[in-house]
Amino acid sequence: MPDDGLLTLPSAHSIDETISRFEAALKAHSVTLFAKIDHAAGAADANMPLRPTVLLIFGNPQAGTPLMQANQEIGIDLPLKALVWQDADGKVWLTYNDPAWLAARHQLGSAVDPVVAALGDALAALGEAAAIP
Repeated sequence: MPDDGLLTLPSAHSIDETISRFEAALKAHSVTLFAKIDHAAGAADANMPLRPTVLLIFGNPQAGTPLMQANQEIGIDLPLKALVWQDADGKVWLTYNDPAWLAARHQLGSAVDPVVAALGDALAALGEAAAIP
């Protein structure tokens, strides 16, 4: 489990392609995309520079509800989020919260360990579908 709770994958694709692939993977797994926030567009509207940075907010009540039943405060971290961003060298990355870290943060207890593990596996698969060739 990473110290900061973030898992980051390098993408072999452009920003747009990584986002498109992530959205397709969500759809293929019947996961709802609630919002897509283009932080760079917001920065541009404020006349401030920002490299491409897009936040995807997504989830599935069957996965998230058991976690909130264990501790409703995890709702502050749900729905889940993925950040697709470009660094100063032009490299594209995909970052998301580690579900095990979120479970520890919110002291969910071992009763939801299977749900947390399944969620971790699902996020890893979504990330790989988006970032790996």
